[in-house]
Amino acid sequence: MAVLFLRLNANAARMDMVDVSNNNGYMSAAEYISMRNEFGVKAVTVKISEGGTYKDPYAASNIKNVQAAGMYINGYHFARYATKEQAIVEADFAGKTAKTAGLPVGAVLATDVESTEANNQSKATNDRNNAAFMKEIQKFGYRTDIYTSGSWANNKMTIKGKTGWIAGYPFVPAGKKWYTNNNAWQWSGSAHFRISYGGFDVSQLYTDYYTAGQKSTVKPTNKAAVKANNRKANKNISKTDASAKWVKESKTYTLKTAVKLHTGASTSSNAITILPAGITIKTDQAIIKGGYRWVRQPRFNGYGYLATGPASNTLEYVKSGATYTYYTVKYGDSWWAIAQRNGLNMTTLASQNGKTIYTTIYPGQRLVVR
Repeated sequence: MAVLFLRLNANAARMDMVDVSNNNGYMSAAEYISMRNEFGVKAVTVKISEGGTYKDPYAASNIKNVQAAGMYINGYHFARYATKEQAIVEADFAGKTAKTAGLPVGAVLATDVESTEANNQSKATNDRNNAAFMKEIQKFGYRTDIYTSGSWANNKMTIKGKTGWIAGYPFVPAGKKWYTNNNAWQWSGSAHFRISYGGFDVSQLYTDYYTAGQKSTVKPTNKAAVKANNRKANKNISKTDASAKWVKESKTYTLKTAVKLHTGASTSSNAITILPAGITIKTDQAIIKGGYRWVRQPRFNGYGYLATGPASNTLEYVKSGATYTYYTVKYGDSWWAIAQRNGLNMTTLASQNGKTIYTTIYPGQRLVVR
């Protein structure tokens, strides 16, 4: 487990399932394969939609690449409903969006209940709204569940029997299991895998609910195709290196803003992923090319390239050897409260941590505040 950037407690739960959304940027099939092979991840649940209008821009590519990696795929909708009627409207929107994105029939399409709208409702009202949403979702051929926090499961809604995907931190004491009466327990919201960027929600499964019932066949990994793509990528990288005068530069940079990681030292090359502000990367070479100062990042299957700033050699997008001040989230904290305490704008605080103000934060998480 040492290959995780996040230091895991020896008694930490299994990483059976990972939650992926637009906050994590583009995720390739190779990255999902690494999750599966190196960390034993069985299933991925991707964000499909939010409220009545937002469609996650990476839902379709995430579904396709998870299936290509031979893993189980499910989805969730971030609920904004406050009435039964709104719940039905959102369920129709989520179901149609999931169909368009390619979520297979029989997969779980859970309702993620953690919004301000739901927090303002009574337990009885939330129960009624959740039931209406889940009943409507079944019309699209999807199974349903409720995704929420431990405190909300106890106080804001009714979670019965083998129902619920429950988030509760911090790590459990040795020998104890939380929420074993539920389908899944999300035990961390800030895991960092070796080849991926951004904090990931990781969960332990207690039933087969999230790995069963899919009528479409999950495609096995095409190892020959993966190897061929890697050889092609490495060949292109070699050509790029040969045509430019690279200089050795073993440095560590911290991103000031979100930056695209490319397959080559050119803005026209494909983007591997979007690196969020605040993360630290290590590089081995640098070059001035195409109007930008580029650096090369070694990766598990070759290299990634990112611009650190304009050709004037200024580090406009990164800080070299920068250090950050972190804040550990406490019970009762919110984006607004933490931002006010540290003299920041709430949106800026969320952005520099690779998140949005709608992302739920949990006690024990570390946020960059300086």
